[in-house]
Amino acid sequence: MLAYASSFTEILCRDDESAALLQFKESFVIINQSKSHDPSAYPKVSSWTLEGDNRDCCLWDAVECDEDTGHVTGLDLSSGRLYGSLAPNSSLFRLVHLQSLNLAYNHFNYSQIPSQVSNLSTLAYLNLSASMFSGQIPLQISQLSNLSSLDLSDNHDLYSGKQLLKLESGLISLVGNLTRLQRLHLNYVNISSVVPRILASLSSLTSIHLQYCGLQGNIPVGIFKLPNLKVLDVAYNEGLTGYLSEFTWSSPLEVLNLAYTSFLGEIPTSIGNLGSLNKLDLRSCNFSGFIPSSLGNLTSLIYLEISNNSFVGKIPSSIGNLIQLSVLDLFINQLIGRIPFELGNLTQLSYLSLGYNLLEGEIPFPLMNLTKLTSLELGNNNLQGRIPDSIFNLKNLKRLDLASNTFSGSVEFGKFVKLKYLTILRLSNNQLSVEDASANASLPKFQLLGLSSCNLNKFPDFVKNKDRLVCLDLSYNKIHGMVPEWIWDTSKLRSLPIPPATISHYYISNNSLTGNISELTCILTSIRVLDLAKNNLSGSLPRCMQNFGASLLLPRSLVKCMRLEVADFNNKLHDLFPSWLENLPNLKVLNLRSNFPNLRVIDLSHNGFTGKLPLEIFGNWKQPREFANSDILSYIQVNSSIVPQRFLCNSWLYDYNYTMTMTNKGIALFYEKVQDLFKAIDISSNRFGGEIPESIGNLRGLHLLNLSNNVLTGHIPQSLANLTELESLDLSENNLSGEIPQQLTQLTFLGFFNVSNNLLTGPIPQGNQFGTFGNNSFEGNSELCGRPLSKDCEDSNALPTPPSISIDQSQESGSAFEFGWKVIV
Repeated sequence: MLAYASSFTEILCRDDESAALLQFKESFVIINQSKSHDPSAYPKVSSWTLEGDNRDCCLWDAVECDEDTGHVTGLDLSSGRLYGSLAPNSSLFRLVHLQSLNLAYNHFNYSQIPSQVSNLSTLAYLNLSASMFSGQIPLQISQLSNLSSLDLSDNHDLYSGKQLLKLESGLISLVGNLTRLQRLHLNYVNISSVVPRILASLSSLTSIHLQYCGLQGNIPVGIFKLPNLKVLDVAYNEGLTGYLSEFTWSSPLEVLNLAYTSFLGEIPTSIGNLGSLNKLDLRSCNFSGFIPSSLGNLTSLIYLEISNNSFVGKIPSSIGNLIQLSVLDLFINQLIGRIPFELGNLTQLSYLSLGYNLLEGEIPFPLMNLTKLTSLELGNNNLQGRIPDSIFNLKNLKRLDLASNTFSGSVEFGKFVKLKYLTILRLSNNQLSVEDASANASLPKFQLLGLSSCNLNKFPDFVKNKDRLVCLDLSYNKIHGMVPEWIWDTSKLRSLPIPPATISHYYISNNSLTGNISELTCILTSIRVLDLAKNNLSGSLPRCMQNFGASLLLPRSLVKCMRLEVADFNNKLHDLFPSWLENLPNLKVLNLRSNFPNLRVIDLSHNGFTGKLPLEIFGNWKQPREFANSDILSYIQVNSSIVPQRFLCNSWLYDYNYTMTMTNKGIALFYEKVQDLFKAIDISSNRFGGEIPESIGNLRGLHLLNLSNNVLTGHIPQSLANLTELESLDLSENNLSGEIPQQLTQLTFLGFFNVSNNLLTGPIPQGNQFGTFGNNSFEGNSELCGRPLSKDCEDSNALPTPPSISIDQSQESGSAFEFGWKVIV
């Protein structure tokens, strides 16, 4: 196939094909450049016209012809700013000699890929990526037996990330007949099936991209042995599992990306044979064991990312051999020992992350030779000693995290003038003493500044006029006296200098500040976390909070804080349930218990709320099936504060470790840090009424459920048996009636069960964990009978174990509760 050269005497293009192209052009409109997501995009079809000397379609932009036959064989309209639907009767499908078709990076208005694409039987290259196609992928594509490259990736909603294309019949139905396939790119296609073994038999494959496909089950080990495979990218498929077996790796693999899957086991020593590998990404899997020293043989590596696993032992010094390395990410593992001096050999390194391990010793001086570093993350280890002055020679640093170690000595803040690109600095929670710098010093334009526990004794001048700050942490210092007036001075700026209008996280708790809280706090509409606790502030609350009087009513003006994520009102509220807060789309922590779109933490317990139990908390989960794997709702509380969570503040992990006192298995426990995966609901000690909805069985990842000390009525729902990870269930001190469902014996992790002081009747279920519960779990129910109570049942025959209740078959009741919020989990 050759491109046609210009001819003055002959028109090569066939009339029927030029007509088909013009008809195709007329079926679309051109998107304005401002609406295109590709700055290089331009309207390629604008040259398609029969006027003047431009009658030969083989000379049109994006068109390629066979110079012998004149047939259109190639069409590259990628980034062509096309908008409209691709119809089944499109004239495109009359170009039956097409061998290459590229429509990527246009907007086809969520239309389906027409099955008529199979008319193009000679296609070898098909690219429909990132073009807003939706619906079922037509299986007729599998009839294109000449295909060597198939790219349907990245058809997803640009704002929600929702997959638009799906392949309900599984991957095998699409690729089973494509024996010549070399490139298979289906990122963001909802496949939701296993990876078929036949994929491992497509020996021509050189590139596999299957990110965000919902793949499940074990990956066929033969895929790793494909003789021509250069790229294997199956990241972001949490249901996909497998091992990296210890076999002879001899493929020309260049990219191996298994990030955010459920791969487990150890990295085999034989991985060191992949001499062409330039990217190894195993982030957020379940790998364990030692990091093999054979990784040092992969001298072509540019990216080595194995963070958030369970690797142990020391960092191999052989990693210092990887002199091409640009990114080294060992974040969140269990690595011990000292940082190898050999890492100083990695002079191309721009990103080094060793945080959240158990590393000790001092920062090795050779690291200070890595002058290309833009990000150095050593936080949350056991590192010690002084912060070397030579760190200020790393003049390209944008992010520096040394927090939560045991560094000691003084840090002259004025020296940070040398790091003019620095935007993120964390020095918190060491044994440092930060020395103030002049407000006039030309310090970096900080966006995140963490100086908690840095022995500051006054509000630092160096944060004055830092109007780009997004996160500021000055908590746990020795700051005392009046809040300086310049903090609230708006004479020069129309927004607050400190905290500025950009501030989203502001911590100044556990100091000794005195004076009033300025009225200007009321205009911090970007605030997500505001923590002024444990100071000596006095006077009246700002006007926007003036309703927080003796009765502590929640001010409706809070609804203006559209980015608020944490609100802690741990007091005795006497107010209507604040349904008006549903307009806070980013609220994640409300310490009075509610229900918001991005909810992570709520606290409603011990407030004395009345009315019916808000069924929407349980009945309107948008993705109930995913609760067990979700970390969005990690905790619905309980008796005090909160779970730890990591706030993304300007694309950088910023710890905000909540504490909580929680009644777990009948005992009030204080949690200084709670595991991220812990999921609990506690709305105890209120006056909620109504029935417990069957839809509570949706929450399959729940570990603790405490509805005690309310006035709940009705039966105990059988759907509770679906909560197979439940460890503690407390329904005591209510008005529940009927029998205890026998299905609850299926809860084999249940270590605590309390239904005392209700109106329950009939026999106590027997078997499994129920044989371990004592009298106090059932007392106060005069009509209950059977072990462990002394009262025998009239019918002593053993009860059969009924089948578990599927939530799909249960009937969810409606709710008259006044708010209509939904929780996304």
